[in-house]
Amino acid sequence: MAQAINDNSTSVFSTDVKTRVSSPGYQAYQILRLGFIVVPIVAGLDKFFHFLVNWDQYLPPFVNNLTGGHGHELMLAVGVIEIVAGLGVLFKPKVFAYVVSAWLLLIVVNLLMIPGYFDVALRDFGLSLGALALARLSHEFDQ
Repeated sequence: MAQAINDNSTSVFSTDVKTRVSSPGYQAYQILRLGFIVVPIVAGLDKFFHFLVNWDQYLPPFVNNLTGGHGHELMLAVGVIEIVAGLGVLFKPKVFAYVVSAWLLLIVVNLLMIPGYFDVALRDFGLSLGALALARLSHEFDQ
C-alpha cells in the first residue's frame, strides 16, 4: 500500500515538472536567463580585449576628465562589474537580474550624454526591461 502511494506521488511530481518545463513562461524565463548570463560576461570580457568594439568610445569625455584621463581603466572596472553581474544572474537571478536592469539604466543615462548614441541608449533601455522581466519571472521559476 505504501509503495502505491509513493508511485502515485512520483508520477504526479513528474507530470508537474513536465508541465512546468513546457510552459511558455518557464521557457521565456530560461531564454532571458541565458541571455543575461552570456551577454554581460561577453561584454565584460571584451572590455579587456576589444574584439567586438572599442568600448572607450562609449565614455563621455567629461567622465574621462573626472577620472584624470583614466577612462580606459574605468572601463576595465566596468568590465569586471559586468562579469560579476552575469555570474550573479547564473547563481542568484532573483537578485542579480534587478542589478543588471539597474546597470543597463545607468548605461542609458551615460549614453544620453554622448551625441550620436541615442539609438544605442534606446536599445539598452529595451534590454533593461528584459532584465526586469527576468527578475520578475525568477520569483516564479527560480527555486
